[in-house]
Parts: sequence; C-alpha cells; structure tokens
Amino acid sequence: MTLASELRALLVLPAICAPMMLVSGPELVSAAAKAGIMAGLPRHNARTPEEFASWLEALHRDLSTFRNDNPEARIGPIAANIIASRPLDETIPDIEACIANGITHFITALGNPTEIAKAIHDRGGTIMHDVTSLRFAEKAIAGGVDGLVCIGSGGGGHSGTLNALAFLPQVRALWDGLIVFAGSVSSGSAIRAAEVLGADLVYLGTRFIATRESLAPSEYKDMLAAHTSADLVYTPAITGVPANWLRPSLDRKGIAIDTLSAPKRTYEHLPRDVRPWRDLWSAGQGIDLIDDVPDVTSLVARLRREYIAACASPDMADVAAHG
Repeated sequence: MTLASELRALLVLPAICAPMMLVSGPELVSAAAKAGIMAGLPRHNARTPEEFASWLEALHRDLSTFRNDNPEARIGPIAANIIASRPLDETIPDIEACIANGITHFITALGNPTEIAKAIHDRGGTIMHDVTSLRFAEKAIAGGVDGLVCIGSGGGGHSGTLNALAFLPQVRALWDGLIVFAGSVSSGSAIRAAEVLGADLVYLGTRFIATRESLAPSEYKDMLAAHTSADLVYTPAITGVPANWLRPSLDRKGIAIDTLSAPKRTYEHLPRDVRPWRDLWSAGQGIDLIDDVPDVTSLVARLRREYIAACASPDMADVAAHG
C-alpha cells in the first residue's frame, strides 16, 4: 500500500486542514481529525517545547476517548508541522514527542529536508515537504521525502506563483509519491479538480481560518467572510517573502505598502508593535467562496457533499463517448 492510498483510506475527504501560523491550535486540529480529515499542527504555534508536548498529550487523550466512544468513526491523522531549517538537535525532541503520542506524519517547510527526513524515517515517521517550484520539488525528492506539498498561486501566506494547471502535471510526471496541492482551495469541487490534475490530497487553509474552532480573532474571521480576492495584496514588503495579505488588515494598522522600507527579519520596517500573522492577516484567493464562519464538522460535511457531486458530474467518459 502506498502512503497516498494509506492516508486516503483513513479519510472521509482527501483533504488536509493546513497548518497555519497563529491559527491552528489543538481545538481546530482535534475538530478536523474528528470530522475525518487530516490536520496539521504547527510546532511554532506553541511558545515552548513543554507547551507543544502538552498539546500532543491532550490531543492523544482527546482522540483516544473519541475513538472509544465512536468506534465506527473515521478519525483523520494529525501531521506535525516543523521548520526544516531549525537546528536538528532542537527538532529531534519535538519529533520524538510526536512519535510518543502517536503522531507519525510530519509536514516540513523552509530549508533542505534531507537531514530531518532521515531523522523522521529513523523513528518510523513519514515526511511531506513544502515546495513552490519544480526545482524545489526535485531537491525535496533527492532529500528523501515521502510526499510533496505543492504550493501554487493564489494561496494564503507564502504562496507560490505557479498555476495548478501547469504545476501539478509537471510534478506528477517526475514523481509517483504522495502529492498534496495547496492554493485557493475552498470547495469540494476544487478538491476534485486538484485530483484530476494529479494530486492525492489537498490543503485547505483560508477556508479553515474562518471556522469557530480556529485561533484566529473574530475580526479576522469576519473579514474573510466579508471581503474578496480584490481585497488581497501579494507582496514581499511585509516579511521579505511574497505573500497574500488582507488589505483591510493592513489599513487598520495604518500600513501603506508603497511606503515601507526594505523588509527586515526583526520587522523593524513595520510600525511599532505590529507583527505579521498576529496583527497583519493573510488569506488566499479561495476567500471568494467564503461567506460564513461554520463549525468544522459542518464545514467538512459541506465539502464532502460538494466533492461527491463533483465526482459524479459531469461524466467525462460519457462526454467523450458522445464526442
């Protein structure tokens, strides 16, 4: 059995609630797993290794209880999100804490994944690595990863620039392992479209920010429901890496993109006490399909209905037969 088939067999929908900075916490991750999809838990959202360990233990207890009470339920696996560029000696304790609590899947970002891939494999885990280009995909494959998270254009946060129509077929042509697609996905039909292009699973980020269980402030969630992609600005001016930002969140902090100095890692180019992700909010172009803030269970059920409908119609085989 391949990793892709193994994961899909566990899920009610081939989807991952993406790990998101200052948005994904234990409540969102637990709700997504209980709803039957995979969920990403960012290590960097916990302030200390001890806090992260407490999250892992609480999630393990919570999902074990849920499994005992609902033996027929499909519970999605959790994937820990770890920064690959961190020193390995700092990262290994986090990896081992995850393994000890039943989390064997990892999503890594930034940097060369070769060393962390070996550390994860040595401990019985699997690794998926974020890539934004074919060149980065080739490097990650050479580094020994089990899956690629292909981040296309229009996504929230530090998104790529390649359209899925071009990106996914190129990656699939050189790689028969797991492919996860990210970028502008907010509906079940979009999940199906990514599958047709070669993806096994699909990330949904912005759509899950606007849920009751996310850590995002209420004003952020309401902003997602009230605005569209016309209100996004794609710029490197905030963090030094191009990302999609909600212009209303910049306006509320008095930030005019054109007047900012060159980005600094310490964020000294921003107004005093203003920080990306905490005060300045990101969103992907999937915002155009968001007009509410549901609970995760209701959202996953809706996405599943949309996905099933998209799988059933149109019948392309029938279209081809009647040419």
